[in-house]
Amino acid sequence: MNPPSDERRDVESGPTRTAAAAAITLRVAEARVEDIGHAIARLAPDDLVRIGARPGDILKITGGTTTVARAELSEPGQPDRVQIDGTARSNCGAGLEEQVSVALVEHAPAVAVRFTPMWAGAAPAIIAPERMLEDLDGVPVISGGVVRVPTYAKAINFQVVRTIPTGAVVINTRTDIRLVEGEQTAARAPAVSYEDIGGLEREVARVREMVELPLKHSRIFERLGILAPKGVLLYGPPGTGKTLLARAVAAESRVHFIHLNGPEIMRKFYGESEAKLREVFEEAARHAPSILFIDEIDAVAPKRAEVSGEVEKRVVAQLLSLMDGFVSRGQVIVIGATNIPEVLDPALRRPGRFDRELEIGVPNTPARLQILRIHTRAMPLGPDVDLRAIAEQSHGFVGADLEALCQEIGMIALRRFLTMVRLKPDTTESGTVASGFSRTSDDNADLSQLLVTQEDCLAGLKEVEPSATREFFIEKSAAAFASLGGLDEIKRLLDAVVQHAHAHDDSRDDLYAQVGLSPTRGILLVGPSGTGKTAMARALSGEKQIPLIAVDGPQLYSKWLGESEKALREVFKKARRAAPCLLFFDTIDALAPRMSGDQIGAAGSDVHQRILGQLLREIDNLRDVKGVILLAATNRPERVDPALLRSGRFDYIVRFAAPDVAARQAILRLCCRRVPLAADVEIAALAASTDGLTGADLESLCKKATLLAIAEFHRGRRGRTFEVRKSDFDEVMDH
Repeated sequence: MNPPSDERRDVESGPTRTAAAAAITLRVAEARVEDIGHAIARLAPDDLVRIGARPGDILKITGGTTTVARAELSEPGQPDRVQIDGTARSNCGAGLEEQVSVALVEHAPAVAVRFTPMWAGAAPAIIAPERMLEDLDGVPVISGGVVRVPTYAKAINFQVVRTIPTGAVVINTRTDIRLVEGEQTAARAPAVSYEDIGGLEREVARVREMVELPLKHSRIFERLGILAPKGVLLYGPPGTGKTLLARAVAAESRVHFIHLNGPEIMRKFYGESEAKLREVFEEAARHAPSILFIDEIDAVAPKRAEVSGEVEKRVVAQLLSLMDGFVSRGQVIVIGATNIPEVLDPALRRPGRFDRELEIGVPNTPARLQILRIHTRAMPLGPDVDLRAIAEQSHGFVGADLEALCQEIGMIALRRFLTMVRLKPDTTESGTVASGFSRTSDDNADLSQLLVTQEDCLAGLKEVEPSATREFFIEKSAAAFASLGGLDEIKRLLDAVVQHAHAHDDSRDDLYAQVGLSPTRGILLVGPSGTGKTAMARALSGEKQIPLIAVDGPQLYSKWLGESEKALREVFKKARRAAPCLLFFDTIDALAPRMSGDQIGAAGSDVHQRILGQLLREIDNLRDVKGVILLAATNRPERVDPALLRSGRFDYIVRFAAPDVAARQAILRLCCRRVPLAADVEIAALAASTDGLTGADLESLCKKATLLAIAEFHRGRRGRTFEVRKSDFDEVMDH
């Protein structure tokens, strides 16, 4: 944590100030990511004037209980609001959008503070208080409150047991901090709050209005004459934050929370599974208002028409009856989470049981930036670290992947640091080894050099793969348009289509929407073999920094009935999750060939027709999906089914031809950029003599001429200087 400014230290060490104005009532709002764990309350400048305070003063915030926080200025346009984090909201007994009383409070420097850890089985002997002091310097506390220490990987909560002097005190570098056991009171801080969730503002708002409002303000629903939701189903890819969101809602609502994993219900004896399910619902009813969270609900309620076991059918029937009659509306909310909602029993998804369904999708670039800031807020980041650039290069990463990425970045920085210094373990007074680093002056100087750099972040990106696309190959192309010679018109066309139709910033005006046009959906690359169709798709991926999902047509075929269509559905499903991305079908004529009248009905033609039908349907379903750019390549366009070529599926047909003289010169210069050429080699003359050769042919010509020159050099026929001569190119062309 950053130490207080000189002005703030004068406030803390000087005479205590007396409140100059009465308390005002403000509405609670979410805190900034950088304020989490620092006991900061941000107010509008006018609100600070109303209570006679200025930035750096200590405020008393009173809701159900009382806490203290340091005053800071909020962003413009936030009047009548106080921004505090989840720990401060728990300390003052208020939730988001609830009203609290804020006033200036007398305070003093903390002489001594006693903490107790808020988790079971704590061992204070291995926790270094001086490590806590570094993070709590400048934090105001009162007895009975809770502080959040971000030093550790999972930000541990500690409760303030006693302070000297009593009342509101501010911790400084001279404060005596000690950890004690067995003196924890009944106060509990949320293990997770809304500030720990990044990129899900819309989803959090929806869940809050479906869960918090019925639990806290049931009379609103009675006044409107409507029934409160009974259940909420969260679905989406693994690692997107479904369980985290449910825990945050329960912690912020301050209600009884029951976490039940789906497989825990299943028992081997007859009737025990249903009895276990009834016990859970009875517990939720006894502790109402409460939230019952069933994780992996697909293990409890699969489709009864597709399961063969009687136990699963009875459990599904029991769950349906419990949600119909046992749960009182507005007092017990059932939240289910699954990553395969299509396998749930349809009876469970009707209104009256799971009233609302909310998709938790793969985060976009702004959401990934928020998640990275959350997971790196306790990291010592170097000045060159650009989290926005990391977010832009992590397409397809979900929240769990980004957390793993931050862990990997930290380990890479640690390995680099260990090669430069030598560390010694801490020891306690009894001689036992303690956690942390040694506290000599030399080690302190070394630890100040432990910073995470941009190179560490880029190295971590190479180690962690996105889970949303882990089941198939996704390429991060390093090539760009500069790696291809010629094809300038095609480069400009593809760049314009991708940039304006899919890759523009959401904050800017969407010109396509203004003029009533839908973005270009598909681009078909047509041309002879070796003209650069596949290379252009890879270069487009590298140029626009968009992942490339390359699919060869023949690899989707299977000898089992229906497996080919299923594989094709999975490819498009993963592409939608990884958006924005390029979905590239190479040799698409092998996947969807054109059938003549004689071929229809022949052996093997039915699978082609089924795959073609599935492909057409998947392409049409992309109409409402933003960010998936469909590319296909073929050297035999006459063999592609005409249904694929109509407008709305492949809108652009880009034709590749054999390169002209200027393009051949550019290709030859590109292929020979690292090859030492003799004085008799003229690129222009060589390009003029290679009429009819494609880009692949020219690349092969340069490689063979270079290999021939290497062989001659090793035989001692070229002297001491290695170079490729005109005769080498002539010999390769003659053969």
